[in-house]
Formats: sequence, structure tokens, C-alpha cells
Amino acid sequence: MSAITESAVRSALSRVEDPEIGKPLTELGMVKSIDITGSDVDVVLYLTIAGCPMKSTITSNAQAAVEEIEGVGAVTVTTDVMSDEQRRELRMSLRGGVDEPTIPFAQPDSTTRVYAVASGKGGVGKSSMTVNLAVALAARGFKVGVLDADIYGHSVPGLLGSDQHPTAVDDMIMPPIAHGVKLISIGHFVDGNAPVVWRGPMLHRAIQQFLADVFWGDLDFLFMDLPPGTGDVAISVAQLVPNAELLIVTTPQAAAAEVAERAGSITQQTRQRVAGVIENMAAMVLPDGSTLDVFGSGGGQHVADRLSVLTGGKVPLLGQIPLDPALRVHGDDGTPIAVSEPDSPAGKAVGEIAAQLMTRRDSLAGKSLGLGVNR
Repeated sequence: MSAITESAVRSALSRVEDPEIGKPLTELGMVKSIDITGSDVDVVLYLTIAGCPMKSTITSNAQAAVEEIEGVGAVTVTTDVMSDEQRRELRMSLRGGVDEPTIPFAQPDSTTRVYAVASGKGGVGKSSMTVNLAVALAARGFKVGVLDADIYGHSVPGLLGSDQHPTAVDDMIMPPIAHGVKLISIGHFVDGNAPVVWRGPMLHRAIQQFLADVFWGDLDFLFMDLPPGTGDVAISVAQLVPNAELLIVTTPQAAAAEVAERAGSITQQTRQRVAGVIENMAAMVLPDGSTLDVFGSGGGQHVADRLSVLTGGKVPLLGQIPLDPALRVHGDDGTPIAVSEPDSPAGKAVGEIAAQLMTRRDSLAGKSLGLGVNR
């Protein structure tokens, strides 16, 4: 039987990631010590804070990884807590050596595609579309985050079925994860269902902190669930993340389409791009296969056409989500229909829209690679 080495144990631990940070324990300096007695291994891991909510996940994953080493005997994994200095070093490492927080998505080299999901009025299903598109992309293997920027009407944690709270590493916030999606919301920082009574400057600061102080990691997509209308938060997002693209959500109803057009026309002042329009609550599919236009028809296409004229560029109607009671039911129980019933009419429609949003900003599609052919 070959002897167990520290190198083999470290190699095994390098395959274990911190769930909140998404990097290997060995890379984060979270391995305090490794003691080997014969074939038995005793590992001590550092946690960022004493009450780390991921403690059991980290220790069980680490134990399972070490137990895969050939010839290993009993494996014990215990934990200690990082010192203040170690936490500062970790924070600096995660921020790329920069002490002051910056908004990573606003940097010129950012490869994260940011979608700000907007609507002209409330009640059109904007938040439901946000979380369903996010989990649909996460299910396809992308790294996705959701920022609940609807400060007054925050609902993202409930729609994602998350009751976890963020953890702090010094002044850096580690967001909870649900259905493979990182999320942050003002709902994580208020007691119960208490109202948020803030004015413009406080709203701006909250959005800025969510963007800069939260450790989002290397995201492919960030969805920002905006409040209805064209108020303070919409303006703040345009200032803080000028490359954010707007997704406009409306219903087929003419009145909803009219106000949705206003939400999209804000780009005439902010110079943002409108990525497309989503028509929610479209024709309901009845049990016999026929459809019923409960809220009328044509609203989404009307908004797309009008925004194409106003912005001077093609704004597509990305899809129509049928009115489906299952979408509401799964939203209430925190299991978005995009992953709980992906083959339902609404689930398929969400998946088709997600497929259109999948192109990364650094995609090589359509670009010349400049490769010659040697003859």
C-alpha cells in the first residue's frame, strides 16, 4: 500500500470549492493544516466567519474528496476561523489586490452581460421573468447573478425560495445562492415585511453597494430587477452600469404596452441599448389546446415596433409567455417554472427567450480570427 502524502491530500482538496466564492479551498488559503498518521488523515479548514452557513457543505465535500484517495483510512475534517488579518488578505485577493470596492461590471474589460429588467407599471410579471430567465441560464451551465434593485417592492428571495442571508468578510458581502443563482436583495437586510422608506440618495447608495460590495465572482450574466417606471433607481443603474442592456416586460394589454414604451424610451436620455421586449401573460393555452387572449393581443409587438422607431435600431420581441397558473404557483413556492416545469408552455417560452440571451459579450461568433492557411 502506497503511503498517503500531504501533496495528495492537497490535490484532493483543490477540487473542493467554497460554495459562496466559487474558488478552490487551497487557492483561498482555507487549509490550515494536514496531519497524516499512517493511512489516517486529519484536516483543519479555515472558515471566513464563525457562523459560516456553508460550514457543513464545505466540511462534507472536503471529507468526500480526501476519502477518494487510494489507500486512505479514517478521514477527519474540522474547522477553525480566520483571523482579521487573514480575512483582509482574502478580501484583497478576491478584489484583485484593490482595497477599495469598485463595480466590476462597469469596467472596460468586464465580460459579464448585464440585463436591467424594466417595466412601465407594476403587476406585469417583471420579477417573475427576471428569476425565471436567471435560473434557465444557470441550468444551462452559466454563472448567473440577480440583483433585486426593486427596493420598495423586493420579491426576488421569495421567488427563488431562498431564506438564507448574506455573510460578510470584512466589508465584502457573500451573496446566498438558490437554484445555482447568486442573489442579493434589500429584503436580506430588513426585518420581516417591514417597508423601506428611502429617498433618492439612499436608493442610489444601496444599488452602488450591491454592485460593488457584493462578491459576485466571474459572472456570465447579471440580471437587475428594476422597480416599475423611470425613477431614481433606473437613472442610478444607467449611471453606475452604463453598459447594462434593458429588457422591457409588458402584457398584451394596450394600456400596459403604452407605459412599457415609456420605460424603454428612457434610453433616449441614458444611451442604453434595449435588448428586447418580453410579452408576459399572453394567450392562455386551454386544456383542449385552444387559446384565450385574456388580456388582448399585440401589446409586446407594438412596444418592440415603437422602441425600434424611437431608438433608431431594431428592438426584437424576444418571446411571449402564455398566461399559466403554474408560473404563479411555482413563484409562490420558490421553484421557478423554468426549472420545475421546463416542458410546460410557459417553461418552454422562457427557455426560448433565455436561448436568445446566451451570447456572451466576448463571444467570437462572427469575428474574423485572422488565421491564415499555410500551403
